[in-house]
Amino acid sequence: QVQLVESGGGLVQPGGSLRLSCAGSGFTLDSYAIGWFRQAPGKEREAVSCISTSDGSTKYVDSVKGRFTISGGKNMVYLQMNNLEPEDTGVYYCAAYEGYDCYLRRYEYDDWGQGTQVTVSS
Repeated sequence: QVQLVESGGGLVQPGGSLRLSCAGSGFTLDSYAIGWFRQAPGKEREAVSCISTSDGSTKYVDSVKGRFTISGGKNMVYLQMNNLEPEDTGVYYCAAYEGYDCYLRRYEYDDWGQGTQVTVSS
């Protein structure tokens, strides 16, 4: 069974940076997609970014392009977040599913971590 554990959240001022980590275990196949999602209070969980462990290809939601960078492989995936904005506040989750390509569609993902809180505020 795939297990995912997020870390690295915290409180940061607008314009600051954080790096989130997602430690994965229990993978039995070679090809997975690992994604980062976030959920702000009162809002639905939304996709942020994903990476394919097969070829390293990545995708980003428009609101974070140029500010966030996803990297890593099955056992550890990072989300480097720069120039953070108050709108980036929320609980950040990593998730995974078996597959070659990664997609920013929540329903694709089978396994989820517990989340880590990110708060951007002055």
